[in-house]
Amino acid sequence: MERTNVATVKNNPITLMGEEVKTGQRAPGFKVIDTDLKEVSSEEFKGKIRVIASVPSLDTPICDLQIKRFNDEAVNLSKDLKVIFLSMDLPFAQKRFCQANNIKQVKTFSDHKYADFGSNYGVLIKELRLLARAVFVIDKDDTVRYVEYVPELTSHPDYGAVLDALKSMM
Repeated sequence: MERTNVATVKNNPITLMGEEVKTGQRAPGFKVIDTDLKEVSSEEFKGKIRVIASVPSLDTPICDLQIKRFNDEAVNLSKDLKVIFLSMDLPFAQKRFCQANNIKQVKTFSDHKYADFGSNYGVLIKELRLLARAVFVIDKDDTVRYVEYVPELTSHPDYGAVLDALKSMM
């Protein structure tokens, strides 16, 4: 499924592939690759509260600030919380980025091999084969509690709304 008029890059429209995820629905599954080249399934996070953020690339200024902010915020929240960042960056680049920036609370995964997350969460950019900027909050029962598809890829998500969604579940 193709969705248009959902997001832009520097005000240029892009096409997102996949169904839109909505608040209240069951979280779609996915498989991705971790920084050690191991395949990881969303099943590994069952029973945990999750913030899942998709970004075009960790090596861009907005993504850099976004992951650092979530890394800092995650330190102060529940041990039952997993903060997950997904991009099409290769696992080697993700590992280097996390080491260089002391990212320890956030787990990064690559959707490069399968584009499974991108397709299942409706964030795969058709024209670029990158992931659109979006944030999903999922509860312990696998129900989506918050969704934000950021309309302009060069903009930040609403950090306050994400944190409010998390706090309401803890």
